[in-house]
Amino acid sequence: MPFSAENFSLFRTLTDKVSYRGPDSSGYIGINLQDTSKPDNEKFNVFLGHRRLSIIDLTENGNQPFIDNEIALIFNGEIFNYLELRDELRKKGHYFRTETDTEVILKTYMEYGEEGFSTFNGMWAFILVDLKEKKIIASRDRFSVKPLYYLNADENWYFSSEIKQLLPLLHNKTVNKSVLHRFVKQNLLDYDSNTFFEGVHKIKPRHNLVIDFKEKKVSENKYWDFTFHNIPENELVNSFHELFEDSIRLRLRSDVEVGSLLSGGLDSSAITVVANKISGGKIQSFSVVSDEKKYSEEKFVDILVNEKKISNRKLRFNPAGMLQSLKEVLYHQDEPFGGFSVVAQYLIFKQVKNETDVKVILSGQGSDEVLMGYLKFFFFNLRHLAREQQYAALIRQLFFSLVNRTVLWQFRIGEAKRYMPGRLKSSRNYLLYDLEPEDTWTFRNLENRQISDIEKYSIPALAHFEDRNSMAFSIESRLPFLDHRLVDFLLSVPASLKIKNGWTKYLLRQSLPELPEAIRWRRDKQGFTTPEELWLKRELKEEISATFRHSKLEELGLINEKIFSEEYSKFCAGNSAAHYSDFLRIYVAEQWAKMNF
Repeated sequence: MPFSAENFSLFRTLTDKVSYRGPDSSGYIGINLQDTSKPDNEKFNVFLGHRRLSIIDLTENGNQPFIDNEIALIFNGEIFNYLELRDELRKKGHYFRTETDTEVILKTYMEYGEEGFSTFNGMWAFILVDLKEKKIIASRDRFSVKPLYYLNADENWYFSSEIKQLLPLLHNKTVNKSVLHRFVKQNLLDYDSNTFFEGVHKIKPRHNLVIDFKEKKVSENKYWDFTFHNIPENELVNSFHELFEDSIRLRLRSDVEVGSLLSGGLDSSAITVVANKISGGKIQSFSVVSDEKKYSEEKFVDILVNEKKISNRKLRFNPAGMLQSLKEVLYHQDEPFGGFSVVAQYLIFKQVKNETDVKVILSGQGSDEVLMGYLKFFFFNLRHLAREQQYAALIRQLFFSLVNRTVLWQFRIGEAKRYMPGRLKSSRNYLLYDLEPEDTWTFRNLENRQISDIEKYSIPALAHFEDRNSMAFSIESRLPFLDHRLVDFLLSVPASLKIKNGWTKYLLRQSLPELPEAIRWRRDKQGFTTPEELWLKRELKEEISATFRHSKLEELGLINEKIFSEEYSKFCAGNSAAHYSDFLRIYVAEQWAKMNF
């Protein structure tokens, strides 16, 4: 049954609900698949709505929906190797009327069909309508960098970039209790195709969802998978450096200004230094720092920007500023998140928007997963060596970690408990709704464990935060460590060269002599942190206590408000073995639930 002019108006409003994702232009079209000779906004069965953030080819030629040769396309993201692909397609006889990567997607489909999507080096979510074949293809990039949600209701399919666009189309807005429970209990987000809202789902990464109206069938097709390579050990350092530099070179392609997030850590420093070199010293960098010296990496930021003469702006945060912005961030994220580092990131994108003309940012997300940078990988590696009875290697890792004062010196039992099945399987006494925990602690081998983080337990959530925080301010974030060539390469590198002599990310350290030694061989690892544990016991204590006097999570059947408040009081008094993140996560979930239900 076709949609009407009234539906067209609604769909246009829902498209504009995320106008901040594309403030530069907009486009809307209705298509009747029974008569595709002209647009029809009053009797249609396909609606395409688009908001454009102009990054490449800033002219009107890049506006969408993009229609050519009986193919219509709306696209969010970037195909970074579009120039190379365009040259290949021209050799095959294709004519291009724009300078956009959007047209490259369309012509690639014309030449190769869905199989052509595996040639893209980029981040994307797009809807392609093949008018001749009466087929819709919804495609999402390999690593969940760009969002693509769907709702299947009343025999209709609805797609969107953000969940908030689909909620008005639900008959009843209902919380997905199993998703919320696993977040509250294990801090799991985006680990499968479900969302916190019943009925709203995600397209899987590296997949196309194909709706074929001719055949009357829906299929889910994988267009790419991980590939392992045999790389001679004596070539690893040079090969990594070349791939890493090329990934950044591609991600500097832009017709607008490009900047870089700089935490002071190894990953963001590596990206910033290489990007600054490739761009001829034109990179602006942005950092979050804290007056709490224990949690601040300002010293390392200063070392890098002073030694390499890099432009830098700093943002100082405080708990009051975090609380003031929490509801804004929850609105843009649509779902809860585990800590205030997400709010800090939101605020730095806000500063970039307000104080500069930068519209593209390079970020280090993905490095810990592909280079085994998380502390947990050190312990997973020890388990692997013990299981394989490689005791000499195990003892060597432990010995050098102590001698070099690296991983074991950073060990915190509160962090490690997340990967202890006994703790996860035991219910916290304030949880009313309980399920078997998601198994995040077993693995066949280390590469398999890395892939689990890339596909399920880490990258999807981090990419979610990054995309919503940046796009809230019409900024595009690009992730060089998630170039699929680099991911395949690093998955193929032996674990002994990613974790060596107690050092994590050993290959990255070896490959980048251009980094200051104080950063290249940093012994500690902080990541993008905020002084949350201190705030929970001090500045946030009154706010959290007041929040849980009338708990929405209790109303939803998730927690016992009284017992949770008692446990929180014990924590503030120093009488609880619980990790601070448990309380912070439930506080954020409570605020989210109050906003949505």
